[in-house]
Amino acid sequence: MLSLHTNAASLSAQAALGSTNKALSTSLTRLSTGYRVNSAMDDAAGLQIATRLDAQTRGMAVAQRNTQNGISMMQTAEGAFGEVTSILQRMKDLATEAATASSTTKDQTAMQAEYDSLGKEMANIIKNTSFGGTQLFSNGTTTTGASGLLSTTSLTFQIGASAGETMAVDSGTQLTAVATALGNASGTYTTPGTPGTELASTTSANGIITTLNTALDEVGSMRSILGAASNRLDHVFNNLQNMSTNTEAAKGRIMDVDYASESANMTTKQMLMQAGTSMLKQSNSMSQLALSLMQ
Repeated sequence: MLSLHTNAASLSAQAALGSTNKALSTSLTRLSTGYRVNSAMDDAAGLQIATRLDAQTRGMAVAQRNTQNGISMMQTAEGAFGEVTSILQRMKDLATEAATASSTTKDQTAMQAEYDSLGKEMANIIKNTSFGGTQLFSNGTTTTGASGLLSTTSLTFQIGASAGETMAVDSGTQLTAVATALGNASGTYTTPGTPGTELASTTSANGIITTLNTALDEVGSMRSILGAASNRLDHVFNNLQNMSTNTEAAKGRIMDVDYASESANMTTKQMLMQAGTSMLKQSNSMSQLALSLMQ
């Protein structure tokens, strides 16, 4: 029907052109941002899932840093106890030498002086070993293995993105045992200003050998706790890396645009825009046909 008031062909062409323009705008936005989902209107359910996945990957990335920092802290502590082990070995050598009948009083006095210095250094290690500005074994003044970061019986590491993903390490119990054993092995460990008498005679030197063996065992146990915790944190890191990679890939499948497919969609919409514009122009000329009948 030819009509001056209603041009149905033009209205249809305008509606099609508007729809095509909206689709073309969506394609251009996706291609410019690189994301398939730029608002909840694009994919409401997909955006919700991708947001949860993103929160998980971000949490796991922080947890990975936590595990690496935890390993570094454990390695710092283990290195300190490695030096304590070397000191105890030297003290045991001195005690063994002082315990023999061929050692004179002057020899024992000289060995006692070195023994006392070694005891002071063990105290220095326990007091001053720190990580990131925080004392690990002590508050800086005591040698009892108290008030340091590793003094707690429940040292907790956050090893995942959720609240329940934690790892507890009991280092405080063994640290106390180590401090006690070191105090038994050397008088200058606890009272640096008072010379010791561990090597004053062959009898006392012989007796301290067993004490030093006990101290070595306690330090070895502490090092094994630190090593076991470090190994676990290393496995945690590897697992987090695996989960993070796969979670990131899942989020990418939801959020990232497929450039090959979207480029084809854009080309199609551009061609439809050109065709729609041309047809709109043609439909607008149909009203003139009605006027031609009145001439």
